[in-house]
Amino acid sequence: MALSGFFFLTWRIFQICTLPVIVGLLGWFVHQYVSANLLTPDYILVLFIVAVIALAWAIFTTIDYLRARHDALFVALFDLGILGALIAGVYYLRFITDQNCTSVNAGFNGGSAYINGTFNKQCAMLKAAFAFAIINIILFFMTFVS
Repeated sequence: MALSGFFFLTWRIFQICTLPVIVGLLGWFVHQYVSANLLTPDYILVLFIVAVIALAWAIFTTIDYLRARHDALFVALFDLGILGALIAGVYYLRFITDQNCTSVNAGFNGGSAYINGTFNKQCAMLKAAFAFAIINIILFFMTFVS
């Protein structure tokens, strides 16, 4: 195996490890909206669909690469398309960067110290999906180049 093939497989395996996180996080939101019989917002649905397609593509190309040689130009162009779709998904979810998901208060009360904290689960899950999507943008760029 050439060095480029090793790098390609390394990036693909890393993609296969990080994409299910996005699918799981956003799948929870999709399930909540479907259970409530509501339409899922675009900022969740776009990134969820792109992550599912990207995960299937990463698994397929990894298996195909290990089985036989494949058309590198076609794989690179499809990776570029997924890269663009991930950028669109991150663009739709960009509002989450301004949100504060946690609040911690600490102080003293009558000689004893206290810490109060609140945590917004939905906000933290959307921020995690946003971060993993940015990671996968970098990973798909690397497989596009290699």
